[in-house]
Amino acid sequence: MSGTITTSLLKTGGYALLLGVLLPHCVLAQLKYVEQRTANGVLEGVVSADGKVRTFKGIPYAAPPVGALRWQAPQPAAAWTGVRKATEYGARCMQTRVFADMIFHDSGPSEDCLYLNLWMPAVPAQAKLPVMVWIYGGGFVAGATSEPRQDAGNLSKKGVLVVSMNYRLGIFGFFAHPALTKESGHDAAGNYGLLDQVAALKWVRDNIAVFGGDPDNVTIFGESAGSISVNALMASPLAKGLFRRAIGESGALLGDTLRAQTRVETEKAGVGFGKALGADSIEALRAKPADEILQAASKPGAARFSANIDGYFLPETVEAIFTAGKQNNVTLLAGWNADEGSYRSIFGKEDATPENFLARARALYGDKAETVLKVYPATTAAQAKRSAQDLAGDRFIGFSTWKWMELQLKTGKAPVYRYRFEQTLPLPPDAAPDAEATAPHASEIEFVFQVLSSRKLPWRPEDRKVSELMGSYWTNFAKTGDPNGEGLPKWPAYSQDGYQVMHLRADPGAAPDEQRARYLFLDGAR
Repeated sequence: MSGTITTSLLKTGGYALLLGVLLPHCVLAQLKYVEQRTANGVLEGVVSADGKVRTFKGIPYAAPPVGALRWQAPQPAAAWTGVRKATEYGARCMQTRVFADMIFHDSGPSEDCLYLNLWMPAVPAQAKLPVMVWIYGGGFVAGATSEPRQDAGNLSKKGVLVVSMNYRLGIFGFFAHPALTKESGHDAAGNYGLLDQVAALKWVRDNIAVFGGDPDNVTIFGESAGSISVNALMASPLAKGLFRRAIGESGALLGDTLRAQTRVETEKAGVGFGKALGADSIEALRAKPADEILQAASKPGAARFSANIDGYFLPETVEAIFTAGKQNNVTLLAGWNADEGSYRSIFGKEDATPENFLARARALYGDKAETVLKVYPATTAAQAKRSAQDLAGDRFIGFSTWKWMELQLKTGKAPVYRYRFEQTLPLPPDAAPDAEATAPHASEIEFVFQVLSSRKLPWRPEDRKVSELMGSYWTNFAKTGDPNGEGLPKWPAYSQDGYQVMHLRADPGAAPDEQRARYLFLDGAR
C-alpha cells in the first residue's frame, strides 16, 4: 500500500486499522467506512461492498457562494473539527428542470453547492495514481455530479483516481454586471462557474496526494459544456500547471454556435436583468432570494449568461489564444458522436427531400449552397436525411471540436488523438416501429464510465465491448498520454499524415478522415 495514504483509517468491528500495511482482500471486503485527513479536516468515506472501490462524496472545495459571495470568485473552504461524513453527494447548483435525461441523486438544487467527489481503488496498485477530473455537461444551465451515468467506481478500477465537481450554472455561474467588474479586483465579471473549476483543480493539486493520487499527473475530461470547459481551461492562463492532459467529448468554445460573448455584451445584459427585477444595484440583487433570481432568469426571453471574454479567465477569444499558441500545451484526446444533432433542426416540419435540403442550404449559406451539396450530398431522400443529420451535428458541436484539434495541431506542442463515437444505442422494447438506432449527443457517457446499467436499455455484448474499450483508452491516456495499450486496436495520433480518426464501435479501427472537406467548408463559411 502506498505510503502517501498512511494517514487513512479503516474502521471495522469498532477497531481502527492504520492503512500503512497491505490488508488482505478478505479483510477489505468487510470494511465499510474509511477515514482520510485532508488540509481542512478528516473525511469519512465508504468502501464498496465488493471491497474494490473507496469513495468520498460531498467534499467542500470552496466556501458556499451565498450572500455577499454570490457572483464572486470562489473563496477557500472553511476547516472543520471532528470527522465530516463524505458518503452523500452535495447539493447540485441552482437550476431548473432542463434536460429529461438528467437523473440526480442529491438533495436538490442550492446555492451552497461547491462540492466534489472522489473514487479510487481500495487497494491501489501503485504509489501515485493518475488522476482524472470529470466536468459534466448541461449547456452551463443544468447538470450535477450525482447522475448515475457519471459514477466513476468502475472507471477507477482501471487504476485511476477520479474526481468530479459541481460548478455554478446559468445566472449564478455566469452573470456579469459593471458593478461586479469594478469590485472584482481583476476588472472582470462572469465566468464564476469556470473559476469554480479552477478552484477544484487547485484543491486536487493541494490535497490529492494524501489520497494516493499524483498531483503532477492530472487529466481533465468532460462532455458537451464539460468539453467546452476543458477547451476553455486549456486556453486560460489561470489553469496553467493544474493539469497535464485533456479529453474533450463533444464541444469547444469555437465557431459561431458556441461563441463566447464579450464582457461588454454580458455587462449590458446584466444591467437589463437587474432593471427587470427592480434591482438597481448588486447589493439589491444579492438580497434577492435564489429562487426568485432563478425563476426570473428562466423566463422566456430572459437574457442567457454563459462563458464570456472577461479579460481574466479568458484574456482573449479561445480562437485567438490557440492561434497565437498561448494555450496550455497539454496532450489532447477529443472527438464527437455520429449523431450529435437531428435532421429536424435543418428541415423543421418539412419532408426530408433533396429539394428541401437544397432550399435549406440556400437559406443557411446563400450562394455557397452548391458547395454544401458537394460535401453534404442529397441526391436521394435517404441521403438528404443523412446529410441533414450530419450538418445539424456539425453546426451544433462537431465543427467546434474539429477546430479545437486543428488549432492544437498547428500551434500546440503535444500529441492530439481524435475519435468518432459510432456505437448506436439499442432501441428500447417500446420504441416506435419507424425508430432508428443512433449515437446521439451524450450517449457515450455511460460507455466511458462503464455504467451501461445506469440506463434501462437492452444492452448487447457489443455495447459492453465498446464500453470496455473506451474505458481502457481513456484511462491509458490518463496514465501515459497515449490511449494505446496491449490488446487494443492501434490508435494513431491525429496529424497531417492522413488525419487519422479512431472509430469507436463494435468493430473499432482507425482510418483517415473522410469528412475533412465538410469542416474545411464550414470553417470558410463562417
